[in-house]
Amino acid sequence: MKEIFSAVDKLISYAKQKLCLAERNEFYVRNTVLDLLRLDRYERTGCEYCGESITSLLDALMGACAAKGLFGEEDAERVGDAVMGALCLTPQEVDEKFCALAARSSKAATDWLYDYAVASDYVKKEKLDSNPRFNTDKGLIVTINKAKPEFRDPKKAASGNSTKGGYPACTICRENEGFFGRSKRTLRTVSLNLGGQEWFWQFSPYGYFYQHGIAVNCEHTPMHVDKGTFYRLMDFVDRFPHWFLGCNAALPRIGGSVLAHDHYQGGGETLPLHTAAPSILLKDRAYPKVSISVLDWFGTAVRVTGEENDAVAEVSDKIRIGWENYENRALGIIPKDGEGVHSAISPTAVKTQKGYEMTIILRNNVTTEEYPDGVFHAHPEYHVIKKESIGLIEAQGLFILPGRLVEQLGRMEQTLVSGAPLPEDLSDFSAFYAEVRAKRKSFTAAEAAAAVREQLGDICGRILNNTAVFKTQQETAEFLKGLGFTHD
Repeated sequence: MKEIFSAVDKLISYAKQKLCLAERNEFYVRNTVLDLLRLDRYERTGCEYCGESITSLLDALMGACAAKGLFGEEDAERVGDAVMGALCLTPQEVDEKFCALAARSSKAATDWLYDYAVASDYVKKEKLDSNPRFNTDKGLIVTINKAKPEFRDPKKAASGNSTKGGYPACTICRENEGFFGRSKRTLRTVSLNLGGQEWFWQFSPYGYFYQHGIAVNCEHTPMHVDKGTFYRLMDFVDRFPHWFLGCNAALPRIGGSVLAHDHYQGGGETLPLHTAAPSILLKDRAYPKVSISVLDWFGTAVRVTGEENDAVAEVSDKIRIGWENYENRALGIIPKDGEGVHSAISPTAVKTQKGYEMTIILRNNVTTEEYPDGVFHAHPEYHVIKKESIGLIEAQGLFILPGRLVEQLGRMEQTLVSGAPLPEDLSDFSAFYAEVRAKRKSFTAAEAAAAVREQLGDICGRILNNTAVFKTQQETAEFLKGLGFTHD
């Protein structure tokens, strides 16, 4: 049993250094951990935390417990989550510490909260850091998320983010905080007030970018975008000007996977769309201090910039309403039909020296026989790379590709180097492979890796072009002029 007690002592020491475990609570917390391990005795070993990763500390404890038959290896993740939950501050303590820090510095508060989520093993940073990630020469960011399952069927994706039995009502409800049934013992949230409503913030355990998390409505109410959305996004960046916050289009195939619960996504990284250059400048006579710009971007995106939140909200909402009712069958844009609503927007707010910058992506999820997954979705020839929905984050230039590509593209690189024919089980990549091979006669390992990455980035750009409802910036400008905006 010495190995178990040693592992427990190291975790208690870790919690005192990393998780704010108070000396006064040490006995109680240790006894709680022993109870979770089904132990009714303990011997102090004197072992201390010496800089090991939290993964190695948990592996040592779970391995020692499994060796003694306390539980099976299949229970390791669940029990480890429960142990870490016992070592953490309570939700109220986390909320109070966050608020105290935020009163002095919002960035200090968010940095502390993120570091705490990593230290508690809620944010799986070790796994995230192992994901391949690179910048492309077209200005996009490409990641391969090895920890995220691939959902090629939108209905399965939606079911994968729902719960059964009614409690919690969905996977992002605040009732998940500490819920053993979904291994959420380490989940900690902090309270927010957005637009006069009670919301909360939590980090994503498998975030796509630095400090990626979600702001969630405390009320379990469906996703929607209205004028109030713009105010809530601006409220958020007023409080956290070092972060951005955006909202998925509230429609299947082009929006978030949890459409049943209103929430936004954001965090501490500047995404490519945030720095996209204006291409065509327009004005609204009613709000002369607000600028409207069509962006030089793969998809269809408009930026509304101004110092007054009321003016930004009014102009943004004019664009929203105009787009939701815009029809152009020659371009395949159908706002609504017998199957329901098809047009929606994805807005994102950042705060800069210019004031509020509200970037609005125009989206449409209409389908046809030729494009059953969506006319403005990744076209079938690119499904081998990405068939899942192109949501808010990818529409802003950060692609999250399926983990299977690590092995598949690795084998393709080997084939490029050897000069052998593409293996039969990689035949879906034939067009991808042919384009790479056409660029040079032979490849070293480094050249093959670089060529595959270049091709991958190029295809991600083409996929974003597929999502563009207007294929030229001038068409976007004509749509805006139809709403009453004029040239600057």
